[in-house]
Amino acid sequence: MKIGLYFGTYNPIHVGHLIIANHMAEFADLDQIWMVVTPHNPLKKKATLLDDQQRLQMVYLATEDYPKIKPSDIEFKLPQPSYTVITLEYLKEKYPTHEFSLIMGEDNLKTLHKWRNYEVILENHDIYVYPRISEEPENVELKSHPKIHVIDAPIVEISSTFIRNSIKEGKNIQPLLPPKVWEYIDHNNFYKK
Repeated sequence: MKIGLYFGTYNPIHVGHLIIANHMAEFADLDQIWMVVTPHNPLKKKATLLDDQQRLQMVYLATEDYPKIKPSDIEFKLPQPSYTVITLEYLKEKYPTHEFSLIMGEDNLKTLHKWRNYEVILENHDIYVYPRISEEPENVELKSHPKIHVIDAPIVEISSTFIRNSIKEGKNIQPLLPPKVWEYIDHNNFYKK
């Protein structure tokens, strides 16, 4: 089974994440998409994150109507901060019959060379890239690598930061969130202060 791993802090998960995940599930040669909730991205301040279980719960609520998209808490069991290369090694051991690929935005591809052991990742895993608007110069060498697959997915410019800030300012951003996620956030008064 070919699994596309879509990593994120999902703080919160929003419709943009679902548009990309569903596009990859339907139009790339992947059998399932696992939305891997990252407990602590080394590039983000941990203090701004909701509790791991709360973010995982939002991913469950958002994906329950999508049979090809599964929430994953695999990184909760691994040392912090999370490094993709370690997660991939762990998954390969745990699920030897699965083939794991990465899903990332074009902006992340441009900084892939800064990731820990990125050469090992590229050697052993396909990477499915969706378009993002970015000021960073393109990494032509990486983009033409045989393991890199650029997918013609919709460009979605919604960010979790924008959603958190908007909620804090009392704005109605309900259309940007899956309905059950909106209800969960609203019920628990998340991001209001």
